[in-house]
Amino acid sequence: MSAKTYEVKTYGCQMNVHDSERLSGLLEDAGYVRAPEGADGDADVVVFNTCAVRENADNKLYGNLGRLAPMKTKRPGMQIAVGGCLAQKDRDTIVQRAPWVDVVFGTHNIGKLPVLLERARVQEEAQVEIAESLEAFPSTLPTRRESAYAAWVSISVGCNNTCTFCIVPALRGKEKDRRPGDILAEIEALVAEGVSEITLLGQNVNAYGSDIGDREAFSKLLRACGAIEGLERVRFTSPHPRDFTDDVIAAMAETPNVMPQLHMPMQSGSDAILKAMRRSYRQERFLAIIEKVRAAIPHAAISTDIIVGFPGETEEDFQQTMHAVREARFAQAFTFQYSKRPGTPAATMEGQVPKEVVQERYMRLSALQEEISWAENKKQVGRTVDVMVAEGEGRKDGATHRLSGRAPDSRLVHFTKPDAEVRPGDVVTVRITYAAPHHLLAEGPTTAVRRTRAGDAWQKRNAAEVSRPAGVMLGLPTIGAPAPQAASMAAGSCGCDQ
Repeated sequence: MSAKTYEVKTYGCQMNVHDSERLSGLLEDAGYVRAPEGADGDADVVVFNTCAVRENADNKLYGNLGRLAPMKTKRPGMQIAVGGCLAQKDRDTIVQRAPWVDVVFGTHNIGKLPVLLERARVQEEAQVEIAESLEAFPSTLPTRRESAYAAWVSISVGCNNTCTFCIVPALRGKEKDRRPGDILAEIEALVAEGVSEITLLGQNVNAYGSDIGDREAFSKLLRACGAIEGLERVRFTSPHPRDFTDDVIAAMAETPNVMPQLHMPMQSGSDAILKAMRRSYRQERFLAIIEKVRAAIPHAAISTDIIVGFPGETEEDFQQTMHAVREARFAQAFTFQYSKRPGTPAATMEGQVPKEVVQERYMRLSALQEEISWAENKKQVGRTVDVMVAEGEGRKDGATHRLSGRAPDSRLVHFTKPDAEVRPGDVVTVRITYAAPHHLLAEGPTTAVRRTRAGDAWQKRNAAEVSRPAGVMLGLPTIGAPAPQAASMAAGSCGCDQ
């Protein structure tokens, strides 16, 4: 009898992608195998790991559930599970609206999925189990990581902030920090497996230490990462300006494997709007942090998130955002049109900005940032950079005979394919010859190719994948700032900004 297959469909932020790696690991530990690529719901178990940040998150979920209903009727024994932030929020509503769903679980008890699936099968009724607090830190669970050479490492879960546009703290709970020793042990184990790049992950990653009573815990953690042999690149996302202290800047500048890259959400350049958002900093403070980072790390690439059209935003407020963007000169800014989130204070605020006004401001801000991104990228032309070769970053690589990867500052670089074999995880040295607003080109010959343990790990894993059914990939964790997205959502600094 063949093993049962599974498929995990992921929506939302880096936290959800990381949780889905755990869900995949749990299912494989329970004997399931990943469904063939392109299964699109044709699996024995289909899991939706949901996000509650998008305005139409529930419509998208129920549309997908509706599409699976007839497939389930034709496939005896098929099970459907819904987890993540939307499940935590809507709970019993999901089974009421889609009674063919077998399991609903929340953000705090993802480890229960195999047990709940079995219970639903035996009892022949839906299992809804939503824990109110974290049952086990996710990193203690089995994992099926999506990359052999780059990995997320969660250092905390939850959030202690009360931003008026964000519902995530209500769904993921108060901040809970992992012990530093546990984090470093996980990183060392990953490096031993061939991983050479890690991204430290938290809702407000640099608030790490508040739960354990050490205000310098995050900078100490960065420095400790610098002592791990074989760990070539360290990144983190997403920090909050309130907690961005001088010791963190010093640790970034003085720890060689901490990359010269920072993604720090600004959200607005208007002090009045920042106050309405309950963001505990103002424009002057934000720009001062950037100035300090650039003084310590001159080549740092800094990116941000900005919400346009928050309730009460006037043209003067918007001009303050435009001013801050001109001053900050972000390498990238992920701009979002504000949209209401049921359950957040901002959803009922007075002064909701008309959609056409929001759209027009969004277009102006996007045009300004595009101009700045291009100008900043042009400064890279002529520089020689080490690029870690990536998998799936260059969609046109086959047609252009190029490969793609990330520079230390996380800029995307497409480079001419060298004569020597190059694998994802290997490092090439190239000279930048052309800049576009969102990528760089290195069209000349590759200066050097360095085969790495990470490349060895990719090659070994790829060979193993060929010998078993192909998987439905959740997407390689993007190292650095997330890719640009449609503008119909509110951004946050809590890791929920995708």
